[in-house]
Amino acid sequence: MTFAVLSPDEVEELRPQLRELVRDSVEDGASIGFVLPLADEVLDAYVSQVRDEVGREARIVIVARDGDRVDGVVQLALVAWPNAPHRAELQKLLVHTRARRRGLATRLMAEAERVALEHGRTLLVLDTITGTDAYGLYRNLGWTEVGEIPEYAGWPSGELAPTTIFFKRLR
Repeated sequence: MTFAVLSPDEVEELRPQLRELVRDSVEDGASIGFVLPLADEVLDAYVSQVRDEVGREARIVIVARDGDRVDGVVQLALVAWPNAPHRAELQKLLVHTRARRRGLATRLMAEAERVALEHGRTLLVLDTITGTDAYGLYRNLGWTEVGEIPEYAGWPSGELAPTTIFFKRLR
């Protein structure tokens, strides 16, 4: 397994695999901002937005590859405000169903933390639906729970769920 930070051109080159990874995750029940049914146009617009944000240096996309195949991704949304150059939001930790239960999410998180530090980001925040596998992963990786917001995010079905906010200091 190799890890790489993507350029805008690489995001575009990997568009079909990134679309498939998002689709696989949402269809498997991940609450990552999308609802079912998930149209191809929605996925294309999303990948275009990600590519453009990478181009503006507002987002870092890290992929995990097994050969030429993308099995996972995690993103860092960089806070651009002058008072927050030390902060980023960890978003869209996704592992394809074919590659789950092998520690890839943990390895992606470690890579995200390493890359964040390379970019001067020493404080990360994230949100996840309370009680999910991801919630347990973040707790096990030393993230600090801030609190829970009821009915904050929706499942792919549209049903609302409570979300927990976490942070982690990197030093």
